[in-house]
Amino acid sequence: MPITCETVDDTTCVGIDGELTIYTVAELAAALLPQLGAAPRLALDLSQVTEMDGAGLQLLAVLHREAEHRGTALSLAGQSQAVEQTFTLCGGVAF
Repeated sequence: MPITCETVDDTTCVGIDGELTIYTVAELAAALLPQLGAAPRLALDLSQVTEMDGAGLQLLAVLHREAEHRGTALSLAGQSQAVEQTFTLCGGVAF
């Protein structure tokens, strides 16, 4: 699961390329949770996510909760069709 990470000014931009599924969330959580608090803002680019399931959605919820606890503003910078479909299936989830 390749991710890219770049900090510009006060925002860390993280791009996820590939699956956001039960098979990848543990690895992604280990890579993403330490990013919270490293900068005042964290922007997740999900435009290259090829597949997303309930576990991926749970990871986003955990990241959202932890970002609030650590004082990091979390935003989504892009959404692939797979991400949009998952959000729609879950009743229009928004971050």
